[in-house]
Amino acid sequence: MTVRRPWTSWPAIAIAPVVITTVFLAAGCHATPRQGAVSAPTVVSPAPAPVTPSGAKTSILPHPADDQTPDSADNPIDHVIAISIDGLNPAAITKLGKSRTPAFHRLMREGSYTLNARTVREKTSTLPNHTTMLTGRPVNAGRGGHGYTENFDNGGTIHRAAGHYVASVFDVVHDHGGSIAVFAAKTKFKIYQRTWNSHGARDLVGANDGRAKIDRFTIDRNNTRLVAKLTAELRRKPREFTFVHLSLPDRVGHAQGFMSQPYLAAVKRTDKLLGRILNTVADHPALRRHMLLILTADHGGRGASHYTPTKLQNFRIPFMTWGPGVPAGRNLYGLNPTFRSPGSSRTSYRGKQPIRNGDVANLATDALDLPRVPGSGFDSPRTLDPFR
Repeated sequence: MTVRRPWTSWPAIAIAPVVITTVFLAAGCHATPRQGAVSAPTVVSPAPAPVTPSGAKTSILPHPADDQTPDSADNPIDHVIAISIDGLNPAAITKLGKSRTPAFHRLMREGSYTLNARTVREKTSTLPNHTTMLTGRPVNAGRGGHGYTENFDNGGTIHRAAGHYVASVFDVVHDHGGSIAVFAAKTKFKIYQRTWNSHGARDLVGANDGRAKIDRFTIDRNNTRLVAKLTAELRRKPREFTFVHLSLPDRVGHAQGFMSQPYLAAVKRTDKLLGRILNTVADHPALRRHMLLILTADHGGRGASHYTPTKLQNFRIPFMTWGPGVPAGRNLYGLNPTFRSPGSSRTSYRGKQPIRNGDVANLATDALDLPRVPGSGFDSPRTLDPFR
């Protein structure tokens, strides 16, 4: 990004960053018991977030026509919301069109996006890809990855899978004094609570904010109720970083087939939930003026499954950015020539990279003018810039 604010540098970490070659912006995936049941929400330490000062508006979101201030030092990004739509095949957005998915198309019209991003190469399943989104690492632990290959909560931690502590976007934001919330629709995401709260590292940056990195951790398998809790928090006390996981497309895809009519109906329902989030942001001055929204997916899918990582319909996913200073209606590959649009190829980690869901971690920290995630490889140089 072009705007920088001073922050204390991240302390030395024993694990060197793993750069994914030259250059580099969710489980149905594993059947869980009682899939049809709605579990009680789990909330951990709902600590209040600091109030964000208002600033100049921008022309991306609804407001008076004379409000045209671009992203600048007077209008920094103070909040990032990263949304993962579990099992979202971008072909569904195209097939349904703007009349049936107005919220997705609003992101495309008012922000910058691609419908041809990529998952990690190794896996097209939920926990490996979400762990990548949070850490900026590939999967293979032998090549600097996070090492978590299973698609269920095995009762351990990401650190145990890697053989060492694995830093995340949660570490960076928390240790620099920011507040964090996670809203997830599947119980397997409890592994992240265990990893970065129960087994979080010491805070060595500035004031000691403690080892628990996530201030609020909420799991609710009812997507509508989960979004209601999210929007209530956004109106009341927006965090510096909020991670959101919605599960309907994946859940219906496993039950009745990806890209089936029931699956497309689930994408439509998810679009309505996304619309509620966008409207909440647009109605909240602190968010409308100072928030970047990132939307992606952990995998796509077609037919009965999504587990084969060599199939295009499984590894092709969307990646969208929306907020003040993000140019409207632009293709992210056109804005970022250091990334290569992959066409229909799977791509390796060699050479010029496609935009991947793993770019979320460093895009979020970069937008907040924080250091990169220690040990990350995806977009480690942080050249992905939605504000060009």
